[in-house]
Amino acid sequence: MKLGAGPAFHLPDLAGIIEGVAVAPPETVRMETVYYDTPDLRLARWGVSLRRRAGEGWTLKLAPPPSAPGKRGVVLERDELTFQGSATKPPEAALEVVRAYVRKAELVPVARLSTVRRRVRLVDATGTRVAEVVDDEVSVRDGRRVAARFREIEVEVPSSNGAEGADPTEGIIAPLVTRLRGAGAGAPDPTPKHIRALGPRAIEPPEVSPQPLAPDAPAKDVIKNAVAESVAALLHHDPLVRTGRDPEAVHQARVATRKLRSNLRTFGPLLDPEWTEPLRSELGWLAMGLGAVRDREVLLERLRVRAQSLPASDQRSAASLLQLLEGEIDELRKKLLADLDSQRYIDLLERLVEAAHSPKTLPDADQPAASVLPALATTPWRRLRSAVRGLPETPTDPELHRIRILAKRARYAAEAVAPVAAGAAAFARAAAKLQTILGEHQDSVTAQAWLRSAKVSGKRAFVAGELIALERLAADDARARWRKVWDALDRKRLRAWMP
Repeated sequence: MKLGAGPAFHLPDLAGIIEGVAVAPPETVRMETVYYDTPDLRLARWGVSLRRRAGEGWTLKLAPPPSAPGKRGVVLERDELTFQGSATKPPEAALEVVRAYVRKAELVPVARLSTVRRRVRLVDATGTRVAEVVDDEVSVRDGRRVAARFREIEVEVPSSNGAEGADPTEGIIAPLVTRLRGAGAGAPDPTPKHIRALGPRAIEPPEVSPQPLAPDAPAKDVIKNAVAESVAALLHHDPLVRTGRDPEAVHQARVATRKLRSNLRTFGPLLDPEWTEPLRSELGWLAMGLGAVRDREVLLERLRVRAQSLPASDQRSAASLLQLLEGEIDELRKKLLADLDSQRYIDLLERLVEAAHSPKTLPDADQPAASVLPALATTPWRRLRSAVRGLPETPTDPELHRIRILAKRARYAAEAVAPVAAGAAAFARAAAKLQTILGEHQDSVTAQAWLRSAKVSGKRAFVAGELIALERLAADDARARWRKVWDALDRKRLRAWMP
């Protein structure tokens, strides 16, 4: 947590604030730091920083996942990755992590900071660092000239102190901040140093960012917003996919890709087909790589949970069986990372960023969104309804899987027009429930297929049979419930926004 501080502020005595924690002697260090970014400050605007500090090497800080729970909105929780390399050129390994942001641009020095840091460490009985309080006096340099000065106090807790669900805010950060503020420190301010140094340009929205829609917005603005939303989600999760720091990253990137493909289909009558179809094709290629990893990750987590219900005597064999699946995931992830490092992917990202700024719409897209878009979003619903009505009394597994795909498309279409169609959001939530129950069925079918195909024998083959039996029960349960969920969706449609 960062706090402001004026020239007259002095660090108070921190002894006795936290029970069982001692205060180490203070130390003063001088730091010279250079921050790198693209000329248009893409990294800063995405909440990312890349710096080189003399004597410490390179540090890359990533923005937290959008789903990460914040603590009072002022505690910064960020992944830090360190790299060694040249003093004047960002390491290739660091550049690979932020490739989606940089793409074909160049990273250049954008801020040079000289800092006098007064540091106080708080340690436990074993001498392990529990927290650190630093008082930084920062000079922003423009060549030899000091362009600006500021001061800030920072309380930092290692991530390990927040392990296993523990919240360091209440037990460690809060009492320290209370003492500091009592001594005259300012209110919490999460603004990073380099953002202060770079000024207003660094706090502009990210390169791709959905904008608020006016009630009478034309259809082309809603289309642009829907495209921007998905492209922004893909760009944000790309570094997290590469580093593996967020278990949901591949899932969210895949959702963004699928939603974008779906929206391009839904809005197709208002888009230039010569522009849309090649883009959808390339998105399909990307979705395939993301999907291969995600499907296996879901399968692994599912079977791990199932295995917990097996007799204790079978647990070791189950773990051995699932190691085969872990190996498959490793290989698929390597292929995905190779795809993300390819020129084909970089070219696709460039096209997606351009699409988020200027989708190639047809003249009819200039009409008010409320008058033209809801009708387009009803097409996926009609296809879904027709497919359900055409099902036999006992649908096959592939037929139910097809219904799930159509439900997902209907949901995405409703979400895309929700800003201008009353009732569309409620319909989308109901469609999501159908997608979920049929997804449970498909996941069970996929699990059974993988277990049958696993080349194992002996005890592992027996365990595979036990897991197949459990998955059959899960599939039967989903089959018994999906019609009820469908009926609720059908009724929602009647009360909502489509004929």
